[in-house]
Amino acid sequence: MKTLKLQVQGMSCGHCVQSVEKAVKELGAEAKVDLAGGSVTVDYDENGITVEAIKEAIEEQGYDVAE
Repeated sequence: MKTLKLQVQGMSCGHCVQSVEKAVKELGAEAKVDLAGGSVTVDYDENGITVEAIKEAIEEQGYDVAE
């Protein structure tokens, strides 16, 4: 397992947290959202999931991702 921390802009509420965590979970990874810090920490298997796929899943929910 590998851990990735991304800065994500546009998250402001519980619904945002659920959207991001669900999108990442559908990839087979686990996400923990820090609303106050504007970040998402993702634990994932680097052999099955790419960083680009994680970013894309979050961006598809309407948020901007920056490392």
